Amino acid sequence: MSEENALEIDGVKHNIDEMTDQQKAMLKHVADLEQKLANARFNLDQLQFSRQAFIDALKASLNEKS
Repeated sequence: MSEENALEIDGVKHNIDEMTDQQKAMLKHVADLEQKLANARFNLDQLQFSRQAFIDALKASLNEKS
């Protein structure tokens, strides 16, 4: 079993080439979901930063008025 065709889960190596089509599909789902989670974290970081920028801009604007 080559390293590039192996998957380790809970300390057990599995040969991807020997997986059933259903198992390979589940593996693709897991990989896709990992990517979606990473994208969601990235988007959340952007949203939180942008929200804080607007809060800071609002505070600055309110302070100018005083």
